[in-house]
Amino acid sequence: MAKSSVANIFTFSNLSCGLLSLIMTLAASSTNNEYYKLACLFILIAGIIDRYDGRVARALNVSSELGKELDSLADLVSFGVAPSILAYHLCNFSSNFNFLGYIFVLIFPIAGAYRLARYNLSTFDGVFRGIPITLAGMFMALYSLIYLLLNTQPNAVLTIVIMLILSYLMVSNLKLKKL
Repeated sequence: MAKSSVANIFTFSNLSCGLLSLIMTLAASSTNNEYYKLACLFILIAGIIDRYDGRVARALNVSSELGKELDSLADLVSFGVAPSILAYHLCNFSSNFNFLGYIFVLIFPIAGAYRLARYNLSTFDGVFRGIPITLAGMFMALYSLIYLLLNTQPNAVLTIVIMLILSYLMVSNLKLKKL
């Protein structure tokens, strides 16, 4: 097995968790929250995996532009699309907000895509511009999971406000030092 395959296994595992989160969200219903909980957990697991793909690539000296782009695509699915669709279904955006619900569900992953593209075009100096999409997506998953564990429905308006704030923070020029 090529050394680069080891790092790619982490990236594809991240992507797989994002896709599984989407599948769980679509399988969930208002009478069975277990799938929603699994959707949240898959996003959180993706975050843990994402923490290590770049480190593994650097440790094995196999960092590449392809790996960087694959990582961004995986991150967009796991931390942009999956949390947005989770919130959309869990809070019933289409019923609560009609057409605006469709707009709200798009803003979060679009902001995440912009943030990832901007990051990929910059030279990293140990400081992030805007909060990482991983942080935003994991926050949404944790927020949703807390409500689910409390056996209550998240407030749709509060969820939208949080998503809009996180979207703004992803594309902002706020500087955060990498931990």
